[in-house]
Amino acid sequence: MSTSKLGALRILLPVALVVGVITAGATAATGAPDQANAAPAVDMERVVVQAHVEPTLGQTDLPGDDSVKVVQEALKAKGHETKVDGWFGSETRGAYSAWQKSLGHSGNGANGIPGPGSLAKLGEGRFTIDRKIDVGGQTTHDGHTVNKRTSDMLTEADGKLSWGIDVTQGSYRPCSGASSCTHNGGGAVDIAAESLSTTQRWETVKALRQVGFAAWLRTPDQANWPYHIHAIAVADTDVHVEAAAQVADYHAGRNGLASHAPDNTPQEYRVPFTWWEQYKRG
Repeated sequence: MSTSKLGALRILLPVALVVGVITAGATAATGAPDQANAAPAVDMERVVVQAHVEPTLGQTDLPGDDSVKVVQEALKAKGHETKVDGWFGSETRGAYSAWQKSLGHSGNGANGIPGPGSLAKLGEGRFTIDRKIDVGGQTTHDGHTVNKRTSDMLTEADGKLSWGIDVTQGSYRPCSGASSCTHNGGGAVDIAAESLSTTQRWETVKALRQVGFAAWLRTPDQANWPYHIHAIAVADTDVHVEAAAQVADYHAGRNGLASHAPDNTPQEYRVPFTWWEQYKRG
């Protein structure tokens, strides 16, 4: 090696070392802000459960307030005014409904309860989604229209019993005098109970509740109807708001009727409040 080349190498080597140290330091310094600025994750299950319950009951002890705040912040950024307080109350449901309508949705598609599509759109560039709920497309169960999630729940509940669950009314039906609009959206079913024994009726209610339904035994002394079981799938994103209010009643230990009387289910057939996805996790 010539003397001139050796001299140049002696000059460049320390410079390269200094540049390397600076580059490494810059990488380390920028790494922390990248982590700090990572998009927050929204727990969809918890947000949807709150959206069922809190517009009716007010703020509850249901988990998910941090996720609700992220959704509220995103709604405000889109011009839909709501408090950022972690409470998915009627104001937030109204703001979310306005967001759904801005996307072209209507009817139960603008029910103010986050669905996977509208929530993903709201979260673009703002948050990611954990524990997604997808009710699936419409199908039939015992000849009645329900969504796939509801059908899966019914099948699971049926497997807990030695007798069959016989669906007599499904979901996505017109509003009516007897049921009002509770069957107008997804997640709603009525189940035959006239031919069941008292124990079988209550065991059926229990099985439905175990897999994530808000379910009650309806009796002739409540109204002009036969014995049957009415059930709403907790955290169904297609529900009519009247059905969501029944889920709130269930969470509060009430009967889901206009009277809002105490739940008549005997204590031994009651189970902790849950929903399908949580049930599947065990």
